[in-house]
Amino acid sequence: MPELPEVELARQVLAGALDRQIRDVDDHDDWVCRPHAPGDIATALRGGRLTEAHRRGKTLWCATETRDGRPGPNLGLHLGMAGQLRFAGRSGPPGRARERAEKPEWFRFGITFADGEQLRLFDTRRLSRVRLDPDLDALGPDAGEISRRDFADRVGRGRAPLKARLLDQSVVAGIGNLLADETLWQAALSPARPVHELTGDDLANLHKALRKALRAAIRHGGVHTGEIIGHRRAGGHCPRCGAELTHGTVGGRSTWWCPKEQS
Repeated sequence: MPELPEVELARQVLAGALDRQIRDVDDHDDWVCRPHAPGDIATALRGGRLTEAHRRGKTLWCATETRDGRPGPNLGLHLGMAGQLRFAGRSGPPGRARERAEKPEWFRFGITFADGEQLRLFDTRRLSRVRLDPDLDALGPDAGEISRRDFADRVGRGRAPLKARLLDQSVVAGIGNLLADETLWQAALSPARPVHELTGDDLANLHKALRKALRAAIRHGGVHTGEIIGHRRAGGHCPRCGAELTHGTVGGRSTWWCPKEQS
């Protein structure tokens, strides 16, 4: 599934579609739009506007306004593994099967505005999700906004392996497998280290590394651009020290790390 940087890039595209009257909605895909029946989302949004584009971790949603100016339902948009939002010539996340995504069979959801512009969701794998009023209660604070103190308190609690703790969306929202490996490599911390063994300095450095990794990924187009990501393969080497990377499973997820620097 997409990680925080990809969803933020999609949010930026979505922000360009705000404050336009909605003329029509295409919610024909009853799998992507479940549990809503075709026409339900259209009925809720038609004539109104998208007013604010929000994101918490990997979850994206829009506040809406009804045709008579009252607050409407939130419109949740989940990108799945391969979803892409397109509006006014922009794509978010960029570079996701751009040519193939234009094929009609991968069109999943769309909004047509009164000025003729269209917000469209394409998904080659049909794993995206569109729904009204998505539940956000299970999510922890956003990984890009959490304070150093709150991060240390949440991540440093318990005895779980560090990577597993980072991947727990109820602890901190937005960190996926690639971003976790990049952040842990940046901080030179072992993914298997029990979190109760981390010092205050370890947690402060980890928070700093996370913010750095997020900023770079958003700036460069996604988590796949991270410094360690291209080396996560058999025979790959640490970009800093040259040691051959180790591969294993931590917290049930495929994990790569430098055995010399992340011991």
